[in-house]
Amino acid sequence: MNKKEIGELKKNFSEDCGLFSLNRILYTYADAEKNIKYTESKGYGVCPEEECAVVMETLRKTLSGSLGKNLTEYSFPNESYEEGGAQNILYAALKGKFEDEEANNAFIRRITENIGYETAFAVIAAHCTYSVLVKDKNDENTGEGDREYNFIITAICPVNTGDDGLFFNSETAAIAKKSNTDMIIARAPQDGFLFPVFSDRAPDVNSVMYYTRSPKKPCISIIEDVLDCRFDFTPDGEKERFHALLTDVCGDDLDYTVITEVNNIITEIVEQNKNETEPPVIDCAKMRRILSDAGVDSEKLQAIDAVYNADVGENAVLRASNLTENKTVLSIPEITVNISRDAADKVRTSVIQGRKCLIIDLDDPAVTINGIETTIDTKDSGAAEQ
Repeated sequence: MNKKEIGELKKNFSEDCGLFSLNRILYTYADAEKNIKYTESKGYGVCPEEECAVVMETLRKTLSGSLGKNLTEYSFPNESYEEGGAQNILYAALKGKFEDEEANNAFIRRITENIGYETAFAVIAAHCTYSVLVKDKNDENTGEGDREYNFIITAICPVNTGDDGLFFNSETAAIAKKSNTDMIIARAPQDGFLFPVFSDRAPDVNSVMYYTRSPKKPCISIIEDVLDCRFDFTPDGEKERFHALLTDVCGDDLDYTVITEVNNIITEIVEQNKNETEPPVIDCAKMRRILSDAGVDSEKLQAIDAVYNADVGENAVLRASNLTENKTVLSIPEITVNISRDAADKVRTSVIQGRKCLIIDLDDPAVTINGIETTIDTKDSGAAEQ
């Protein structure tokens, strides 16, 4: 799925859309020991209006966030199609429309027995239908539907008692300790998934879209153990591999100028592709061009193939948006300097009277220190040695 397809599905994921219907809900509650305490399948149409609103809100959030960060598409491995595999179980649940008790039980067991949660949680899943409109050559809807996209969408939500401490009791006119034994299901899911994916505006049962509220800490057990897919690395993990690649390729040539120039080039790639449906990625060949344009010596670049395979992975790609920085942070013990991307060219390193120095060009001698306006002495303190 690309950004455009996710946007189309999210936009129409609403009771107000005549092309969309949420058909049936499957509820499950499991305690911290993964014991299933409650499960129920029921038609969406029989639910009270207030309950429907919460279900719609919660499920829709599993389509939110950025592609490549909150949302990641995974392809099923071959063994997942076999009996007992994730794709096989999800496909049976899809075909059963959450009306088949055996398929529902297998679906729920797949989640509760394999998820790595250590606290109680609730599973809210739904079978939905979206009537896909035909589009003309100008990518405009013709008003005619030619096929239905049936899918199941699942939200996994934390549960707690909501014991918030003290409260005011209006009947006794007193402040007392709040005591609540009801388990409250969070409206915002921690994780979730969509199956099948909506690819080329049609269902693709060979892949699943995983959602996480916390891109830095995805639930790997859902990806690998529930969905049978191979987890690569988080956005922070991509950045760590990128940093290792720069260090290993450039060696002693990795200085302030190279780092900021590489960041500028990749930022420009992201900006140029911001309206594209697919987020830009960087492979080994593109990384070679970026480093070359940033001034890295050609002899250093001769090792990039081997280094890329070792640090990133053979045939692996890095998402450009996960590699950029909005500012440059220059740190030494006891001193940290934050430099905005637009001001990177105003900072340089040099050697003055035998000492390594950081030089900041000031177009205006007026500066603010600790919130107090002051000026910098403009007397020439000596020539810099490059």
